[in-house]
Amino acid sequence: MYLLLIETATAVCSVALADEQKVISELHTDQPNAHSSQLSPYIGQLLEQCGVSPSQLNAVCVSSGPGSYTGLRIGVSTAKGICYALGIPLLAVPTLQSMATQYYTANPDYQGMVCPMIDARRMECYTAIFCSPTETLKPVSADIITQGIYDEFLNRGEVVFIGDGAEKTRPILGSHPNARYATDFLISATGLHTLALDKLNRQQVEDVAYFEPYYLKDFVAKKSVVRGLH
Repeated sequence: MYLLLIETATAVCSVALADEQKVISELHTDQPNAHSSQLSPYIGQLLEQCGVSPSQLNAVCVSSGPGSYTGLRIGVSTAKGICYALGIPLLAVPTLQSMATQYYTANPDYQGMVCPMIDARRMECYTAIFCSPTETLKPVSADIITQGIYDEFLNRGEVVFIGDGAEKTRPILGSHPNARYATDFLISATGLHTLALDKLNRQQVEDVAYFEPYYLKDFVAKKSVVRGLH
């Protein structure tokens, strides 16, 4: 069995191929605005490197958000197209849960909490707090980061902050003795693997025609600053 994993919820564009036991290979880039130009070539390159044809794929799993509006649209539409063309299931995993799972998998001895953060501009982050890959202490929300906002959790024990929104919170949250920052963490499609397998085994598949990403906030188009465009 082969699973194609797609992660485009942040600035990172990542694709991975996995089977029942492990992630076989992964490709990624954090080059700005690369999703539209790199995602499809990466998928083709990944399958070719692994000697797997598209017809051998059993399912596609996509990171479902929250995150970048454009990135999520590109990832989900690509996943839908593949699933529709091949007649295979579409799976969707919440992005913040995938990030937490990725951290716990890479750090099996870690017993504390994980707070994945996706930058939502200014001092706002899409975030949640996990005590395991499947246990949520604080549900997904869009938080404006202020002093003491997570003291309820930090006072219980160690919390590691990960993701592209974490570093900007360090001046506000980093002074707490239980706050940790994983500066080397890079979101990856590999974090989708075990969660995707569980969904596939439970037959928790998405409707290819009607599935939409979880944006958390409404998309607001900015007024163009290019002369002549309004």
